[in-house]
Amino acid sequence: MGKLFRRTAMCGELSIKNAGEKVVLNGWVAKQRSLGSLIFLDLRDKSGIVQIVFDDTLKEELFKLAESLRSEYVIGVSGAVRERSSKNPDMATGDIEVLADNLVLYSKADTPPIYVKDDDNVDENLRLKYRYLDLRKLRMQHNLKFRHKVTKITRDFFDENGFTEIETPMLIKSTPEGARDYLVPSRVNRGQFYALPQSPQLFKQLLMASGCDRYMQIAKCFRDEDLRADRQPEFTQIDLEMSFVEVDDVLTIQEEYLKRLFKETLDVDIELPLMRLPYDEAMERFGSDKPDLRFGFELKKLNDVVAGTEFKVFADALASGGDVRGICIDNASDKFSRKDIDKLTEQAKHYGAKGLVWIRFEKDEIRSSVNKFFSQEELRKIGDVFGACENDLVLIAADRAKVVFDTLGFLRRHIAGILGLLDDRDFKLLWVTDFPMFEKDDETGELKAMHHPFTHPKNEDLHLLDTEPEKVKADAYDIVLNGVEMGGGSIRIHESDLQQRMFRVLGLTDEECQEKFGFLLDAFKYGVPPHGGIAYGLDRMVMLLAGENSIREVMAFPKNQNAQCPLSGAPGYVEKEQLDELGIELIPEEEQ
Repeated sequence: MGKLFRRTAMCGELSIKNAGEKVVLNGWVAKQRSLGSLIFLDLRDKSGIVQIVFDDTLKEELFKLAESLRSEYVIGVSGAVRERSSKNPDMATGDIEVLADNLVLYSKADTPPIYVKDDDNVDENLRLKYRYLDLRKLRMQHNLKFRHKVTKITRDFFDENGFTEIETPMLIKSTPEGARDYLVPSRVNRGQFYALPQSPQLFKQLLMASGCDRYMQIAKCFRDEDLRADRQPEFTQIDLEMSFVEVDDVLTIQEEYLKRLFKETLDVDIELPLMRLPYDEAMERFGSDKPDLRFGFELKKLNDVVAGTEFKVFADALASGGDVRGICIDNASDKFSRKDIDKLTEQAKHYGAKGLVWIRFEKDEIRSSVNKFFSQEELRKIGDVFGACENDLVLIAADRAKVVFDTLGFLRRHIAGILGLLDDRDFKLLWVTDFPMFEKDDETGELKAMHHPFTHPKNEDLHLLDTEPEKVKADAYDIVLNGVEMGGGSIRIHESDLQQRMFRVLGLTDEECQEKFGFLLDAFKYGVPPHGGIAYGLDRMVMLLAGENSIREVMAFPKNQNAQCPLSGAPGYVEKEQLDELGIELIPEEEQ
């Protein structure tokens, strides 16, 4: 390696203000163009790209070295900043260039397997395999710096508001929290396993019992579940807990945090207080507990309007206690052909719907897939529920409530996307509150906690806990941005007897409670303050603010859709000796 050139400036930070200055730059060659007596080179570092010029005033050996440079060679260069005669409006530094007077080559590079440029449309697995090249792209560098900024603002804000950052353990006891645990075998305690934390939930409650009052942590969490665009096996939470608070106290300080975050990262002013929408109303109006408010298409209930109908689909749904609901797509009937509607119907079936009914409101008539069952007058009455006008399209689903909500909730957002109504720079934040305490498991029919079993029921519903638990509401809340849950939390149970009642409703015996949560219940015997908190998905938050569609774009080294790391080869096999030390024997797949 040649002598290190001590950097005095970053490539992307130079501007016309620096004209006439002598600078020293270090970075990677983005591209090189030789025109005989002139060589143009784009030099890249994490801040951006600047053009370097080598001409015949340079020493002969340095000019030859410049001629030999290729993409991704690492160099140092010094020279004077000057105004470009032919400016490039597509470059942030397009008004200037650096006339080189010295050059050093630090390392050569083979031809890279992927191009290091933002618009390189390459397979994601190849990007992840060569992630160290992928991260050189300016977009990826921006995302990493943006994530750092979000994290720093977060730490600064909560530090200024009396929160103490405290680390909690990574090797913990496996407890039922909703998803599968990642298990870690113990060599010292053969046959026993640690679990990696799905969240720091129990420990942050113990910190409240410890008198820490206000806790925060940028916490690593792990869940062994199927992956998607906004889910990874390991992810990061902004984890928070506060003592002596009620719902309003938690939400108020979180709104102040979100206002500061949006202002300092995007220069967007968030109007406070944020809307608070009860869960039941969110489902009734939007078919989702994470509603997108950037457009309309709200759900309307049609049970009364179609009562007594001979149309079997509607009649059967009503007879079985289900619902008939619909959405109205304003002034867009002409944008959806019969083939388009058939495609929407097929997509709706993924959410349990058996089909969709469509009604088109045209200038001279109302056309529908159920014309033979409903008169024009009856179809008009359905349209009146939505205030339907000419060129409106109504889509109706009939089934049990969950299927109808899931189907129409999907359709309203999917159709909004088709119509170009999802503006990523239009930020609609709201709280969804008053969640049900319990929900029924789709497979077993048994009650389970909708959030987690440490959520405090609303005081006015405590009398229902043992007799009609499905009617109990929780002091729980989610923060939603543009149809995506960005975080969620609740007031926690701090009374030992109430916590044990909660476990009993969930079907846990006293022995199981002691085995799984004994250390928490023991702590509750010694004085616990009322407390509550929230956790944000940091990766998801950064993804949304950065305008990306996948959290993999804002993580340095993510896993792929199969929970594999193409770069390192994780997960991998281990030697038999390591398994023997842990007392583990693998069963051949054909014997499982």
